[in-house]
Amino acid sequence: MPLPPEPTLAPVRSPTAFAAPPPHALPPLRRTRVWDLPTRLFHWALAIAVAGMLATGLSGAMEWHFRLGYGVLALLMFRLVWGFVGGRWSRFAAFLYGPGPLLAYLRGRGHPDHLIGHSPLGSLSVFAVLAILALQVASGLTADDEIASAGPLVRFVSDATVSLATGWHKDWGKWTVIALVGLHVLAVLYHVAVRRRTLVRPMLTGDKETPPTVAPSRDDRVSRIFALIVFALCAAQAAWIASLRA
Repeated sequence: MPLPPEPTLAPVRSPTAFAAPPPHALPPLRRTRVWDLPTRLFHWALAIAVAGMLATGLSGAMEWHFRLGYGVLALLMFRLVWGFVGGRWSRFAAFLYGPGPLLAYLRGRGHPDHLIGHSPLGSLSVFAVLAILALQVASGLTADDEIASAGPLVRFVSDATVSLATGWHKDWGKWTVIALVGLHVLAVLYHVAVRRRTLVRPMLTGDKETPPTVAPSRDDRVSRIFALIVFALCAAQAAWIASLRA
């Protein structure tokens, strides 16, 4: 009776067979336009305007407070439009995450794209800042301190709405803006100093080092002219609202 064939053993792989590919095997990084010029200008203009709005509000320089508030209004309206028609990584769809990606990111299992534009956690900060600034500006337009300053839309709303808007704008709203802006700055400092991520330079130059498969944001002359037209329309709308002030 013939003996059964001896079992063959799989070849033993060395530990290096499962190691990560050497650096030279990885695709080279390339400089990719992530933040288009309109988005960068919006970012820094909003930072300056909000800082000035807080400073003038706290110091009582109300005329300049109103002017800066109208500037923030124009910028927010522009960002709302640009969030749908702007560059690839400036669109809301690029950083609108659900609970799943957020939890995965917090557990250290984020998608590589999270390092390109806004991360899931960073997107929450962006949306929170934009939302609270919009609420603060809207409340300022309908606020009245009954002394020397009244918003341009006061005469179009009820007394109850004016009272509610004034209370929010002067107290809770102001401190919420300060808290969110401070938290945003601390988060940027943490990522730069601790996690060694370059966040400031790309918002100045617009470029990041990314894999070659990453799609860049459109940032040509046509898109910039279009952004200028959009902002001009938003500024005109804000100026019209300002003209309603009694």
